[in-house]
Amino acid sequence: MKVCLVALAILLITSCELPSIIEADQYIEPIPVNVSKNIPVADNVWDRIRIASESKQENLDEKTIDYINAYLKNPSQLDMLFEKGRYFIYFVLDELEKYSLPPELALLPYIESSYDPFSISSSGAMGIWQFMPATARIYGLKDNWWYEQRHDPLASSRAAVRYLAYLHNRFNKDITYTLAAYNGGPTLLEKRIKQNIKSGKPTNYKNLKLPKQTLEYVPKFMAIRELVINAKNYGLILPNFPNKSVLGSIELDGQVEILAFSEFANLKPEFVYKLNAGYTKWASPPGRKTIFNIPIELEKELNLKKDQFIQDNQINWVTHKVSSGDSLWKIARQYDTEVNILKKVNYLKSNVLSLDQELLIPLSNEQNQAFIPYQAHIISEGDTLWKLGKKYKISPTEIAKNNGLKLNAPLTIGKELNIGNKNIYRTINSKKRTILYSVKQGDSLYRIADIFNIEISDIKRINELEKNEITPGQVLKIIIKAF
Repeated sequence: MKVCLVALAILLITSCELPSIIEADQYIEPIPVNVSKNIPVADNVWDRIRIASESKQENLDEKTIDYINAYLKNPSQLDMLFEKGRYFIYFVLDELEKYSLPPELALLPYIESSYDPFSISSSGAMGIWQFMPATARIYGLKDNWWYEQRHDPLASSRAAVRYLAYLHNRFNKDITYTLAAYNGGPTLLEKRIKQNIKSGKPTNYKNLKLPKQTLEYVPKFMAIRELVINAKNYGLILPNFPNKSVLGSIELDGQVEILAFSEFANLKPEFVYKLNAGYTKWASPPGRKTIFNIPIELEKELNLKKDQFIQDNQINWVTHKVSSGDSLWKIARQYDTEVNILKKVNYLKSNVLSLDQELLIPLSNEQNQAFIPYQAHIISEGDTLWKLGKKYKISPTEIAKNNGLKLNAPLTIGKELNIGNKNIYRTINSKKRTILYSVKQGDSLYRIADIFNIEISDIKRINELEKNEITPGQVLKIIIKAF
């Protein structure tokens, strides 16, 4: 096979979005197959994919070969790419098996998001499967102030596999059509197929009048598939992903702060966030219980110790919608907290509230140990998207997009704006999460830097600190990597 290696830039993986609309009259909910965990006998997930793959040999087209060569040109980057699926690919394989889908579709998140649950595209598609909001609603993925299921690697995988099953059934179980429909939308694909039939032209996806992105999407997938199916032919040693779950879980009563849990589990906060990316704030949502994904080897040990953790870490945060007659003093009395805490947590510059304004209320005996949301802004008189863009160092267009606003639309005083994609600011380039951390008794810059895996110099620079001394109750801005 004689081909030229292309520039490595060709393998930069761009986000590909699920279509925003599924025609209601054509949608048929796929039915899971009643199987009894008929997992192929294999030592690892790669062998499982190879054994059950629909085809072991492919006639590779020129574009697919170009992508293969681009990946092979940088083996260390390819190794890092494969490694990112470690905690989720087995779960995806199990979901695919429920619908008798080709197991190689478990490789799809590699070209969608690099298996990154924090991934956000420029148009707002999120998670390892890059769900757009409208499609997420169709598949029942929840989105509230505390929780975004498009980021949740397990919930979003269940939804994405259902969607793939629908597409696979609709297009006669043709994997290239399934992929093209996933990227470009089923309605467009069906229209183009009918046009070619009517004109007497071939109906192979490559002969259809599809967007360039879609025509590139299939060979991108086929390149990854080829490298996995025939890894030995390319001299590749794939990471050791056992053919069993590496994710366990723990269920805790009530709401839990991420940092408190990470200390309990002896895991870095950014790793806890990666496994539980649906939790978009500093704590899990208020409610009766919290479920954390954890490495399977910790499951037994942590579940044995969880009762003491729950007893020592009882916290709760709720949201309060302002109604007629409310004031900060009345709300503070109602929830047994203080006005200055309400103002700090909700970034209120004045004591004036607006009807239907939502306030975040900390219900904790130790408020100073709480994380506080940073990327939020309550609109006040004189605010414009341009002023806010300058203040938060983000483009006005980005703020407008993240809040569903038109760029020149007037702003409503008292309304909360979410700065940086509605949750905590994350982009494909930066992969960072900005929070405020309240210093506790016994804290030092060294301890805080160690907890969040950042440099002391970065904490000092971000917070304009000249010395290393900090005091309990002092609020520090902390920027951590999201994974």
